[in-house]
Amino acid sequence: MKSRQNLVRLKQFQVNEKRRQLAQLDLMIGEFERMAAELELQIAAEEKKAGITDVNHFAYPTFAKAARQRRDNLRNSQMDLLEQKKAAEGALAEAEDELAKAELLESRDARAHGGETGNPARQALA
Repeated sequence: MKSRQNLVRLKQFQVNEKRRQLAQLDLMIGEFERMAAELELQIAAEEKKAGITDVNHFAYPTFAKAARQRRDNLRNSQMDLLEQKKAAEGALAEAEDELAKAELLESRDARAHGGETGNPARQALA
């Protein structure tokens, strides 16, 4: 019975860890989105200042080119994180299923041991 309790605690820890990882991914995705939006504003301001919006123009601001590249890299990283998030959601669902099975086994064992050894509450009623 002790091993079942340990198994349930292990599964609970795994579920909590998966939830923490999922929350961390959400936080990173949001942070990347915020940073990309800031870069977008900086790009627009630089283009307005230079009066050139054509990326292929020879006088297009170097800062705007670099900011565009950083923004694109952030968006690519954000897409990668979204894929990781989908995988983490699947892993969380699997861990929750395993936890439910472990809890079910523990409760079944507890009922079985309670019936064999005589539950103190039942003995008091008798």
